Amino acid sequence: MTNRLFAVTFDCADAAGLGEFWARALGQELDPGAGMAFASIGMGDSGRTEPRWCFAQVPEGKTAKNRMHPDLITADLEAETERLIGLGASRKEDIEMGSMRWTTLLDPEGNEFDLIAEAS
Repeated sequence: MTNRLFAVTFDCADAAGLGEFWARALGQELDPGAGMAFASIGMGDSGRTEPRWCFAQVPEGKTAKNRMHPDLITADLEAETERLIGLGASRKEDIEMGSMRWTTLLDPEGNEFDLIAEAS
């Protein structure tokens, strides 16, 4: 038997609020029925080939660096970084490693994610 990635789930304080940020960041729609306790992107799409995104309210806040985080890729690192900051993200660090460049950002609840520049 094999497994495949079905969903990425974030623990959070406000599922609908964080879900709305990620829906806008990904250019997708938040699924109907989103609330403070649970929200999702793509759960109702049985033909979806990419992972669904889920947001579940938990009582405790984030206290340490994520051990796992999403990586997004873009053709225009600077413009997309500014767009995400405009949606509520904050810049943590800009990194260059050889020919690779990326920006580490924090979503509105402090979860790290990277925005990678596509190789040209």
